[in-house]
Amino acid sequence: MFSVFPAFISALNDCFQMLELQEFTIRLLVALFAGFIIGFERQWHHKSAGLRTNTLVSTGSAIYVLISIFLTREHGDVTRIVGQVVTGVGFLCGGIIFKEGLNVHGLTTSATVWCCSAVGCMAAAGMIPEAFLSTVLILGVNFGLKFFEDKLLNRKQIQPKI
Repeated sequence: MFSVFPAFISALNDCFQMLELQEFTIRLLVALFAGFIIGFERQWHHKSAGLRTNTLVSTGSAIYVLISIFLTREHGDVTRIVGQVVTGVGFLCGGIIFKEGLNVHGLTTSATVWCCSAVGCMAAAGMIPEAFLSTVLILGVNFGLKFFEDKLLNRKQIQPKI
C-alpha cells in the first residue's frame, strides 16, 4: 500500500518535466478561478452547493485530468480519466438532488456542479478561452434564465371553461 506513494511522487516528477510547472499552475489556477466564480453565484443565491463545493469540484476535476495527461503521455487514453470524473461528479450531484413531497429540489445546483466539473476538465486540457466562455455561459444561464423562469412560474393560469 505504501509503495504507491513513491510511484506517485515519481510520476509527478515526470509530469513536471513534460508539462512545465508554469503551465501546470496556470491550468490549475484557471480551473480554481472558474469554479470560484461559478460557486460565488451559487453562494450569492444561498444554494446548498456554493463557493467551496464548486471551487473544489472544478479544481479536483482539473487535478485528475492533469494527472491523466501526465500518466498517458506516451501510451494510454486521457479520456478514460475524464470519463471517470464525469461519472464520479454525477454521483456527487445525485446527492445534491432531494425530493420533498411532490417537489424536487437541487436540480439546477446539481447541474451547475456537473458543468463546473466540465470547466475544470477544459482548463486542465489547456482549453483556457473555452473554459472562460463556458463559465460565462453557465453564469448566464443561472442569472439570466432565472428572470424568465420566474416570469413563467408567476404567470396567470388560464382556467378551462366547463
